[in-house]
Amino acid sequence: MWAVHRPSAHPDHPPLPPFDAPAARRLRTALGMDPDHVAHTLRASYALPYASPALVTAWERGTAAPSHPELTALAGVLWCSPGDLIGRPRTLREHRVARGLAPEDVARTVGHELQAYLRMEETGRWRGTERQSAALARLLALSPADVVTVTGREDALAEVLRRAATTRWQAYVRPVLKVVPLERRLVEGVLHRLHRDYQGHMAATLSRGGGHGDAGDRGREFLDRIVDHFWTAVTRSPRGSRP
Repeated sequence: MWAVHRPSAHPDHPPLPPFDAPAARRLRTALGMDPDHVAHTLRASYALPYASPALVTAWERGTAAPSHPELTALAGVLWCSPGDLIGRPRTLREHRVARGLAPEDVARTVGHELQAYLRMEETGRWRGTERQSAALARLLALSPADVVTVTGREDALAEVLRRAATTRWQAYVRPVLKVVPLERRLVEGVLHRLHRDYQGHMAATLSRGGGHGDAGDRGREFLDRIVDHFWTAVTRSPRGSRP
């Protein structure tokens, strides 16, 4: 009986990518492979001597996640790209790994020194210019929402959106445009909708006989997810596909 034995993670190693366990199981099954076959190929062809059926099963059950080298090897065994085995990337490093790119590739393309780029991955704070940000978005196929997230501007966006929803939304069009790469008319329409929806939640709760406490709870729930509401509205807008 194989047990799950792996080299201990070094504290300086990067965090694990967001592994999509159901996708790994689905791809393996589609190839007609069992965990023993996958583990054998990892050992024989990808220099992972500790790979076992138990480890493969643990990955597929979500009780363990492959490291970056393990993920690349598993993708090779399953005849897919690393991106096919990654859940929705959130960080700059996760987007890079999902595209199967080395740090050197990204640094060279966007015009950064390698060590400077690696520090940005480690800290989660993007220091690129507008031109470099555009190059990064093209290279990693980032959506506008991804650009905001990987450049560390999501909290700033959330704060501006909360103010737009609860006060005079017209005053926050320009601040939003400083954060997101979208057209002005699109942003105006989305902010108007968020403001209307927030006020609608508050009014509907009170009209149904709920107290101010209930209305406040509904309002806070809406504001807690304001960034999600914003991107949903952008996607549904007729102009949302033209950033």
